[in-house]
Amino acid sequence: MTADRTKPLLDVVLTDINTKVVQAWRSAFADTPEVTISQGSILDKRVDAWVSPTNSRGLMNGGVDAVVKHHLGAGIQLRVQRAIRDGFGGSLPIGSAVCVPSGAANPKFLISTPTMTESAQNVRETLNVALACAAAFQAIHLQNAREPGSITSVALVGLGAATGKVPAQICANLMWAGYTLFQDCAFDDYDELRATVSEQLADIEQRPAAQRVRITPPAHRARR
Repeated sequence: MTADRTKPLLDVVLTDINTKVVQAWRSAFADTPEVTISQGSILDKRVDAWVSPTNSRGLMNGGVDAVVKHHLGAGIQLRVQRAIRDGFGGSLPIGSAVCVPSGAANPKFLISTPTMTESAQNVRETLNVALACAAAFQAIHLQNAREPGSITSVALVGLGAATGKVPAQICANLMWAGYTLFQDCAFDDYDELRATVSEQLADIEQRPAAQRVRITPPAHRARR
């Protein structure tokens, strides 16, 4: 799967109500000026898709998930859980995502990607943020492969930075890793994505907390 490099791949908006997360993004994404960073609610962003961090069962009962469910209506959880059941047998692995119609004009789609398996877990010692972020962008690849041009803009919050207890700078650096992988590579499925991210970030605990790690795509997946 390749893309036309003469066109912008995607308009990406990072937005959060947490000042520390926004500041950390500004540091981590300082050399990616094409990404828009702002402080505020994702509900205010007019884009084609919102990315909401969820749990493996798609229970939208806390954090951003609950805010999105209240805004879009209870039907959104039913659509998310149906997609999880149909595509993953009822449990969405970390490093996977589902993209469903929102039932609203803004956004057109909701992308749910788990940062944790249960409704409330501390995931600060895991790679879940990088896996979830990469999976969210992979979901956009897959959706646009099915319906070309259906998602041209997306908004994301600080994945795992609230309920998941991931420190702001680590969250920002891991999201940067997920974003740059999207810029460099598209996968045919989530299994190879998870393997690539997990293998290359396996030693992240030995690296300085402020250090970013760019994930190198497999040679047969790199964009030409």
